[in-house]
Order: sequence, then C-alpha cells, then structure tokens
Amino acid sequence: MFKIVISRSNPMVHTHHHTANACLFPVCALHHVAVTTVEGIGNTKSRLHPAQERIAKSHGSQCGFCTPGIVMSMYTLLRNKPEPKMEDIEDAFQGNTHSSAEMQPVLIAEACLFLLQNGGCCGGKANGPGCCMNGKEDNVVSLFNSSEFQPLDPTQEPIFPPELMTQSNKQQKQLCFKGERVMWIQPTTLKELVALKSQYPNAKLVVGNTEVGIEMRLKNMLYPVIIAPAWISEMNAVQHTETGVTFGAACTLSSVEEVLRKVVAELPPYKAEVFQAVLEQLRWFAGPQIRNVAALGGNIMTASPISDLNPVLMASGIIHLPLISPCSTEGKRTITMDEKFFTGYRKTIVKPEEILLSVEIPYSKKGEYFSAFKQASRREDDIAIVTCGMRVLFQDGTNRVEEIKLSYGGMAPTTVLALKTCKELTGRDWNEKLLQDACRLLAGEMDLSPSAPGGMVDFRRTLTLSFFFKFYLTVLQKLSKNYNGTEDLYSCVLLQEVPRGQAVEDMVGRPLMHVSAAKQACGEAVYCDDIPHYENELYLTLVTSTKAHAKILSVDASEAQSVPGFVCFVSAKDVPGSNITGIANDETVFAEDVVTCVGHIIGAVLADTQEHSRRAAKVVKIKYEELKPIVTIQVRWLRSASASIKRINKGDVKKGFEESDHILEGEMYLGGQEHFYLETHCTLAVPKGEDGEMELFVSTQNPMKTQEFAANALGVPSNRIVVRVKRMGGGFGGKETRNTILTTAVAVAAFKTGRPVRCMLDRDEDMLISGGRHPFLGRYKVGFMKNGKVKSLEVSYYGNGGNSVDLSYGVMDRALLHLDNSYNIPNVSSVGIVCKTNLPSNTAFRGFGGPQGMMIAECWMSDLARKCGLPPEEVRKLNLYHEGDLTHFNQKLEGFTLRRCWDECLSSSSYHVFWSCLAGALVHVYTDGSVLLTHGGTEMGQGLHTKMIQVASRSLGIPTSNIYISETSTNTVPNTSPTAASVSADINGMAVHNACQTILKRLEPIKQSNPKGSWEDWIKAAYENCVSLSATGIPDLGYDFEKNEGKPFCYFSYGVACSEVEIDCLTGDHKNIRTDIVMDVGTSLNPAIDIGQIEGAFVQGLGLFTMEELRYSPEGNLYTRGPGMYKIPAFGDIPTEFYVSLLRDCPNSKAVYSSKAVGEPPLFLSASVFYAIKDAIYSARKDSGLTEPFRLDSPATPERIRNACVDIFTKMCPSAEPGTFKPWSVRV
Repeated sequence: MFKIVISRSNPMVHTHHHTANACLFPVCALHHVAVTTVEGIGNTKSRLHPAQERIAKSHGSQCGFCTPGIVMSMYTLLRNKPEPKMEDIEDAFQGNTHSSAEMQPVLIAEACLFLLQNGGCCGGKANGPGCCMNGKEDNVVSLFNSSEFQPLDPTQEPIFPPELMTQSNKQQKQLCFKGERVMWIQPTTLKELVALKSQYPNAKLVVGNTEVGIEMRLKNMLYPVIIAPAWISEMNAVQHTETGVTFGAACTLSSVEEVLRKVVAELPPYKAEVFQAVLEQLRWFAGPQIRNVAALGGNIMTASPISDLNPVLMASGIIHLPLISPCSTEGKRTITMDEKFFTGYRKTIVKPEEILLSVEIPYSKKGEYFSAFKQASRREDDIAIVTCGMRVLFQDGTNRVEEIKLSYGGMAPTTVLALKTCKELTGRDWNEKLLQDACRLLAGEMDLSPSAPGGMVDFRRTLTLSFFFKFYLTVLQKLSKNYNGTEDLYSCVLLQEVPRGQAVEDMVGRPLMHVSAAKQACGEAVYCDDIPHYENELYLTLVTSTKAHAKILSVDASEAQSVPGFVCFVSAKDVPGSNITGIANDETVFAEDVVTCVGHIIGAVLADTQEHSRRAAKVVKIKYEELKPIVTIQVRWLRSASASIKRINKGDVKKGFEESDHILEGEMYLGGQEHFYLETHCTLAVPKGEDGEMELFVSTQNPMKTQEFAANALGVPSNRIVVRVKRMGGGFGGKETRNTILTTAVAVAAFKTGRPVRCMLDRDEDMLISGGRHPFLGRYKVGFMKNGKVKSLEVSYYGNGGNSVDLSYGVMDRALLHLDNSYNIPNVSSVGIVCKTNLPSNTAFRGFGGPQGMMIAECWMSDLARKCGLPPEEVRKLNLYHEGDLTHFNQKLEGFTLRRCWDECLSSSSYHVFWSCLAGALVHVYTDGSVLLTHGGTEMGQGLHTKMIQVASRSLGIPTSNIYISETSTNTVPNTSPTAASVSADINGMAVHNACQTILKRLEPIKQSNPKGSWEDWIKAAYENCVSLSATGIPDLGYDFEKNEGKPFCYFSYGVACSEVEIDCLTGDHKNIRTDIVMDVGTSLNPAIDIGQIEGAFVQGLGLFTMEELRYSPEGNLYTRGPGMYKIPAFGDIPTEFYVSLLRDCPNSKAVYSSKAVGEPPLFLSASVFYAIKDAIYSARKDSGLTEPFRLDSPATPERIRNACVDIFTKMCPSAEPGTFKPWSVRV
C-alpha cells in the first residue's frame, strides 16, 4: 500500500501535511494540493532524506516493498511535528500494511527515534554487554553507528508551491472530470452542491473515497456521478456552541480528533465524557492515512452495522443532524440520530436528494458517564467485531439511573439500541443487582441467529455482556477517580563478537547494510511490475471459478468483446503444448471440463489496459453443474495412493504405555495462514519472435520450475525460456511453486498474441487462488510418569492439502520429522495423512510443516504438565534431549546447544517458562577488478544477496564495494533449487565460495610473480595472459521413512523463547508484554540480517498462532480475501519489551564460514506467546473452579480466548446445538 503526502494551504493556519493511500485517493481530488512521493524527498543519486537514511542504515528494510510507506509516514510526522514523542511515532506507523515477517518494525521505530535523540537499541535505557549502544567492549558488533546519520534540518524540506499559496486566496471554480463511465464534480459552494444534488439525486457524495473507492474497486459497484464537497466551507466549519461542538459533515476524522483533544484539555472532565469516548474510538479507527481523508458525515451516512462511531453518537443523547434538500419547500430539516435513524442494512431515513450538513457532538452533564468499547481481531487498525457506546445519567446526588442508553454495532444489520434493557434499568440503583439483571436482559435482547453473517455468534453475544460489565466497573472507577498509566516500547539485541584480529575490510560477521536498502527507502528498487511497459503490451486478468466443485457447461466471453480495448479470451484450447501442469502433474493451466476449487483458473481476458481487462473479465459468463464439494479435514477424502500416508515408528509404543503412570489423549487444530507478501504474484512475458523463445520476468522463488512449466505449456524445450528475477517483495514459500499457475497462463497468452503480456494479481485474487499454509489436525495419545517424564507417544497428523498435491507430501514429512520438537521420546508411533479437498492447493510456507508438528508436541506437553500438577518449564526441561541422543528418526544430535540457549534465556528473562538440494554460482571478474556475481538463490528481502556478497568478499579478499549482484536468471545459473527451507545461504554460499576458489587458484601463479601487486594488477595481468576470469561452483542427505534410517538434516538449529502476556478475560484481547529469545545461528554471516530474520519470523509466527484466521463458507468460498477481514500483526502487536540474543561461541562446521540457517527456525518461537496465553486462560478458568486440561486451537484469537475463559457471561450465551443450523463459516 503506497503512501503519498498531501499538503494543503489554509490562510488561517499553517500549511498542513498528511498521508493518504495512493490506491484510494482520487486523482481528481488533488486539485489545489501539493503531492509529495517518496522519490521527492531524497534519492541515492544526490542525498537521502534523514528518514530514508535511518531506515536503510538501521536495517529497517528487508524486502523493501512496504518501506516507502513507512518512510512517508515518518516524513509526514516530522513535517508536522519536528520533535515528536514516542507515542506520536507509534501512532504514525499505525495502518501501514506490511508483512510482519519481512520487516524489523522495532528497529524501524528505533531508527526514527534517532531523529530525536542519540538513543540506541534500548532508547537510551541500557548499556549492557553486546547492546548496540555499547561501543566500548572490544570486538562487539554494533548494528549501526548513529554518529553517521545526518541531522534533521526542517529548513531543507521542500517549500509549499507559491502558486498554490496564492490560489487559496482566490475564488475557486467548480470542477468537472469525465471518464469512460464516471463523472466527478467538485463544487465550491453550498449553492452549487444543492443544485447538483437536485440534478443528480442518486449521486454519491465523496470526501475521502475510503468507502466508495473500496466498493468500486473490489465490489464491482459503479457510481456514474460522484460529487466531492470537500472544499465547501460550511461543510468544513467547526463551531463551539452552548450544547457541544458542531463539525461540518466534510470534516475529516483527523480534524475532529485534533479539535476534540484541544477541547478536552480545556474542559472540566465531567463535560468531556462523550468527547473522550469519541477519541477512544478514533484512536483505533483505521490508520492515520484513512482518518486524514475520511469524513465524519461519510462515516455516519455509510451506515455500516459495525461502525466505530455510530453507536457512540447514538448513545450520547440527542444528536441533531441538519439536512438540506433542493426538493423540500422549507429547504432544511433536522433529524435525530435515534433508534429510527437506521432503517436497514446500509440505509438511513435520509432521502436520496438530501445532504447532511453537520454533526453536533454534545457536552456531557454532571452525573453523566459515558464509555465506548470496541473488540476486533486486532487491536490496531481493524474493523470491529462488536462495538458499543454506553451512557448513564444519574439522578442528582444519587446512584439512581435517570436515563441510560446502550447502543451496539455488530449485533444486527444496523446499529441498534437495547431499548428493552434500558427501559428496565431506568429508575434502578447502580448496584450488583442491576448488573445481574442488565446482563440477563441483554442476553435476551442482543440475540443472534447461529447462522448470522460474520459468524462468531457466541463470542459476539458474550461481548455485549462483557462490555456492560466493563461499563459498570468503569463508572465505579471514575467515581473513585482511579486511572492507569501507559508503557513505553523497550527492546535490545545481544550480538556476537567478530574474532579478534579480523581485518576491517572482512565483512563476514559484520552487520553490512542490505545492499538494496537505500534504493528501497527511496522507492528506486525495481520490482517485477516496475519494469517499463513495452510497446504494444497487453494486460491479462484471470477468469476463475466461483464454485468449489462443478462441471463446466459453457464459457461465454461474447459480452467481454464489447468492452473497449478487448483483444481476446484465452482458455485451454489455446495452450500450444500440454495443459497438464503441477509438481505431481495433477493440475491444469486452464480448467477444461471440471473445476475443483473456488479460484480455479478457467481462462483469461487480454486487453490494452489493466482497467479494461478487469472490466471484460467480470462479464465473462460461465455455466456450471454443481457437484458436492469437500472442504474440511473432518470429511476425509484421502488420496488413495499409499504414498499419501507416511509413518515414523521407534521403540515399543505399547510397552511404553503399559509402563506409564498416566495416559493423556486429545487433539488440536491449527488453522492455515496466508503468505501476505506485500508484492502479489506478478509476471511479464515477452515473446522474442524466433523459435518459441520467450523471456519471463517473474516474482518467484523457483526460476527452474517456472522455466520448466512454461516450456511444457508452450511445447518448447526449456532452453527457449529465460526466467529473470530481480527481487521479490516477499515470498515466504508462497512463490516457490504457486507462481507458476499465473506464469504459465501469461506465457500462453503472450504466445497466442505474439505480444508482451503483463499481469499482477490484486490482493483478493492472490489470496483466493494461491493457497497458503496447510491447516492441520493433530490427534495424540501420550504416556508419562508422575514426574512428567514422557514414555510413549502415538500421534496422527491430518493436513488439508487442497485440490492438488503440490508440496503437501513434503510438508507432511517435515511435520513428522518435527513431532518431537526438542523432547526425547523413547517410544513413538506416528502417521501423517494428506487430505484432498476442494480448496485451492495449499503449499510451502516458512517452516514447511515444522511449526504444525512442533505445535502439537507443545500442546500435549503443556497438558501433561498440568495433569501432573508440575510447573510446565520443569517438565519441559526434564524431557529435553542431551548431546549425543538419537532423535525419533535416528539421527544423532551433535553440537547440541539447546540447553545453553535454555539457560541463557531463563537468565535474561528473569524467569526462574520455556518452550522451545542443488545450488550454483557464476563469478565474472572484469578487467577493472569489479566482480559480477550470480547465484541460484532469489532475493525476497531475506538479505541473501547481501550475504553472498560478504562470502565472495572474504573468499576473494576484496572489498564488498567491488562486488555486484544484478539478478537471478536461468540462463546464467541453471537447474537451481528453489530459494526455500532456510538453506539458500548454506548451499549458494558454498557455491559462491567454490567458484571464488576456482578463480583464486587460476590467479595463484600471477600473484606469486607479483606478490605486492593489487587485486586490479593481478586481474589485468590475468586478462593479458588469457586466464579465464569466469568460474562456476556447485556444492549427502537422504532419509528412508520405511526403514527409519538415514540423515534428513545436515545440522540442527536451536532456539529458546520466553514470553509474558496479559489477557482480558472479558473480551479475549491479549497484550504481548515481553519476549526474550536466545538463538543459535552458528557464526553469523551478518548479525543485522539474522536479527531481522529472527524478529520477522517471530512476528509472523505471532500472526500464525494468535491472529491470522482464514475463514471459508461451507461451500468452500474464502471470505478473508484482503486486509479488511484477514489481519496480520501490526506494530502494536510486537512485545512491549523485546530482547533477542545470538548465542556466542557456537560455530557450525557444516556450513559456509560456520554459519547456520536462520530464516525459518525462529518462527516457532512465537508459540511461547500462544502457550503463555493458554497458561493465563488456565488461571482464569481456575478461578471458576475448572482445573482440568482444556482444548485451545490455533490461532488463539480473541474469540477463542474469550470463549475459553468460562464464566457467568459465557453460560448466559449457550451455543446452538451443532447440526440444527447452517454455520456461516466452517473449520477447514
């Protein structure tokens, strides 16, 4: 999501700057404003802006796709507040869409803090050994040197354009822009607006375009006439009256927030109750870039049933809404925002031709108390599940209710008042009897059908009671004037030392800045869709199935032909080679007779522009004969081949159970996860016109398979296809194989037309068709002794593979190999079954099946500790492996550092809880001594190119500045393994090292003849003597499941994390208070990148285990197709205190320069948060007399946390009997 800075001039105040989403803000609305993009504040050719420089040099950019948005948020804040506070910085970052795993959000915030102070990794609070602030300890690596940062000088910022300054004093003219289907009119006076509304009564009034833009972009809605009243003075006015503050309907939410903050600071507290509630809701209302443009009036008139503000306004008393109408004889009327205001879903009593002029928010009175509550899947920048406004007015000098209003959103198609409950409570004393009766009445009045849209019915009903209980307590708390404070963000990293005597120019082990960081911070980094358009280029939009399982009866593209710019429709009959594709040859390029999931690609439309191709694709008509879909693991349609079932057995499980004191059985479900890389799948295919040659620019982790599948579809040898990868905006396994479903379709289209063809998927398309992490169901039976020692384990894993094999078998293999996590289990019987369903094929994801396998291990370990009545950390430590032990797959543990990690983590956390291929390289040396390096790995933000440059630098003994990596391509390094499984630095690093050694061997005679010469001298001499200055390098694993023998892993990675959380038992919210991580990465090649990978993996794991939830209809239709419903972690979800340490003195002899893989292993460490949450729930349940182990599935969403905290409120909202209703969503 790209940000721009919009600057407006107002003669009455200073120039104001604010961020906006470029994808939503209409170009038409930019008249009379100055627009600044990330390229406009600094660049690599002249000078970086201080915000850009700090993010780059502080290692705050990895894949870089979201970095410009972060930069512009910080830049805008600094323009408005040159000396911001920490809370200002945190607020500015809200709403920035970023993949939690590809960024180091903590370091970004710290980097920006350097604009304010010369703090360090801890904001100036610590100076311990290894802290990045401490430069006194010899050989300690600092992440960055803050003294290198240029100071922030506000006088050097671009000035506001003088011509716009003068324009603001002149009379504005009405503007009108006409497009193919939409007319945009911007009036400048209220009179013009009224006349336009008379002429176009059904026209939409748009200020920020935050709702209409989404509807037109994603919901296929069309509004032929749009009127923009943003510049009408009466609709932007703010008036302070005797009864409250009146805001013009076009006032932005940010301006409302700013005005109310000032008013609250000046008013006595009793008059500001409603204002405080509005501010509390606005605090969590979207992000700044939405609040900066969204209007108060638009928020009301949108009439969303889950609006944050409407329940507050409805509950606050009598809200008068002045309306003006060109059709009314009076011209104006005033209506009240009461229980009659909303007439239905997204409907109000306001007539189509009427215009909302203003909104008055009232002062509160003495004896009046007001609260607003909101519960969402994510605290920050999320739509509400349930929201409410609650107001009570007491009779003077008493605790007797004179008036009470309880208003809820999320409990009906409209915002509703609990009228019956309020009537019963009026005249009652504010005491526990009132509380009990209120909850009983609300449970009856705020009821929901078990099939209600949005699901989470029990949770939503319980929240209505929990919110009232909170309101009840809040009123008592306010009466006693008892308030709480806030906490600051605090983090630290503990790095390794470089060996004493290591040359300064040897960059291995040093925190070299990501080689593309500066370009990424300036918006100069080129991604696939940034490649300039070719002449005669076409754009492709996919046509996909809307049914999960059906026969295709007909496909009619005739209506698409009438769309301007339409070129052709491509389908299976246009495939020149084989239409069969996929890892197991069980997929098609285009569906022919049958579709097997929603999102199955049937065809594609080609047109001259992206907009035209999208319009044409939407009108392609497909007729189906529906077949019964299978979407869940519980209804198991197993692949009949025996290969779909894998087993690992060790010891005598039956005997182990007989010898056990206790046996515990249970099961756990882990939901899937969307990759949510910022850059969606993208391909540009360029036919070369000769012999079937084609060049493919692709965002992929797997150039080899991309080349192979495209060649197969086109019916040409692989040597005719060249795949090029410059960089990716994130991957995480999602671009290992699934990019090919788009690439092959684009290649076929380019082949058919003979013209370049481009396609970049929209977010909703990408999430729909590309699959994600496999949902897993684990069933276990574990035998153990009274002291917690595990004797025997029987476990079954079921994975939802989707509609094709893809990498599902490999994912299940990895789950079985990780079923022990870190525990020595003498007797094991395990089985893994991949289930075929009518969902889009699931695929590789960071950790493969490892997190699923280990999560279920920690589930039974947690439960057996509770069963024994022993502290969980004691039981875990008792069962840990020792050096030299054999795993359940009979591999010996060597260099076992886990117990060191354990001890260091417990010590640093002050807690006395634990948990725990082919490659290639090509090196060209040019006569000026510069080196062009190419290797088989792809760059997706993990810093692989940076590390390979460091390896080559040490191997050749030259500065990193002499070495350059341009791209990864199949015509330079062929037949490479995908960049996945965390082994890319290992295998490609060794390949680079080998290639460099080849060149050094050739140079040896020349160096001996001129030992005092420079690198450049030796290279020049080699060229003159016809010595080849180009070399390649190519760096024995295997495991037999049947025999349970072999060596599936070259080495093991170890890590320990300890997390502290706080849960709200009434709402299910949780707060990540502190996390300590100790990670064994061997001898780090680049500690800055490795720390970033650890932090990023941990935060991505937070999403997997506590937040991210894919929701499907019973028919297999994915509801969660974008950031509106699918929530990844935000900045506020990072632990308040976050400490990461790299274990020292633990070289790994089995990888290049003693390093270890670091991309995937740390992800599972965030399970520490999940089990901390489970422990907290256990404590809450214990207060209710429940002490037995309980089931908590993953992710631990607010819904699951709240429902597990059984209390009187959950009992008042019993679940409907399964089978008596059709659920809105199902667990897949």
